[in-house]
Amino acid sequence: MKIGIPRALLFYEYSPLWIAFFSNLGAEVVLSEQTNKRVLHQGTQTTVDDACIPVKLYHGHVLNLKDKVDYIFVPRIMGVSKGDFICPKFCGIPEMIKNSLTDIPKMINTTIDFTKTDKHFNDTIIEIGKYITKDENKILSSYDSALSEFNLYKDKLKQGQLPTDTNNINIFESNNRKIMLMGHPYNIYDNFINMNVIKKLRDDQYDVITPEMIDDNITSEYALQYDGKIFWNFARKLIGSCLYEVEKKQIDGMIYICSFGCGIDSIVSEIVERRIRKANIPFMLITIDEHSGEAGFNTRLEAFTDMIKWRHNLENNLSTHG
Repeated sequence: MKIGIPRALLFYEYSPLWIAFFSNLGAEVVLSEQTNKRVLHQGTQTTVDDACIPVKLYHGHVLNLKDKVDYIFVPRIMGVSKGDFICPKFCGIPEMIKNSLTDIPKMINTTIDFTKTDKHFNDTIIEIGKYITKDENKILSSYDSALSEFNLYKDKLKQGQLPTDTNNINIFESNNRKIMLMGHPYNIYDNFINMNVIKKLRDDQYDVITPEMIDDNITSEYALQYDGKIFWNFARKLIGSCLYEVEKKQIDGMIYICSFGCGIDSIVSEIVERRIRKANIPFMLITIDEHSGEAGFNTRLEAFTDMIKWRHNLENNLSTHG
C-alpha cells in the first residue's frame, strides 16, 4: 500500500513522525516533489483566491501525488499545545481539498488533537493505522517507535541542524555571524517559496537560527513576558523565540518571512519588529506570495547582510534607527 504525504504546511514539523509510523506498519510512503513552479501553478489555479500561499501550495502538492498513491494523508489538525489555538486552515484543509480537487485518491483525514489525553490520542492513532492493518498492538508499537525517531529529529533541530540538512552540524559551535529566520516552518523551510534564503545566507558566511532550535518550554516561558494574551500556537512560539533572543543577544540580525494575507503574521511580525528594534538588532520583513522573481528579493537580502557587516567592521554597532 502506498501512502502519500504532501510536502507542505506542517510537513517540516511532523513528517519524520508520520513517515516512520507508516513505514513501520509496512506501507510505502511517497512524498510529493519539492516545491517548484509547476506545483505552485497547479495549487494557485485550483484553490480559492482568498487562500494564503501555504494553502495554495498544499493543494499543488496534493495534486502532485495524484495517480501515485492509494491514500493521501491529509489530517485535520485541531490543536498542538494546550491553551493555544491553531490556524483554522489546519482544521478545514480536508474540506478545502475535497471541494477544490477532483479525481484524487482517498484521503486519510482523521482528526488529530495533540492536546488530548493519551487514551484519546491512542484511539486517533489506531484509527489512522487501521487503513493499513487491523492489529491495534502493532499500530501502537509502530507509533511508539516512530515517536522515538521523531524525538531524535527534534533534538537535532535544537543543535542547529535544519530539516533540509543532510549532514550532522552544530551551528552553535561556529564562530560565524548568526541571523535568526522567523516565520512558520512551512515558510522558512520550503526553499522554493522563500527563494532559497537559507542557502544564500550560508553562502554569505552566516549561520541560520530558527524558532525550532529553541526548546518549546523556553519559548513558552519567554512568551509569558509579553503584555497580553497570546491565543495562537505559532504566535506564542515566535514571540517567545524573539524575546529569548533579545535577552541572550546571540544573533546579529533577524529576518521575518511572512505570508501575504496571513492574519497571524500581520500581527506577530509587528510585535516582533518592535521588540527586536528596541534591542538594537537589525530586522527585515520579507512578505512572500505567488510571485517567484528573485531579483528584488536578492537585492534586499544582500543589502541587509552588507549592512550587518558594515556595522561590525566600520561603525562599531551604531543603531539601525535614527
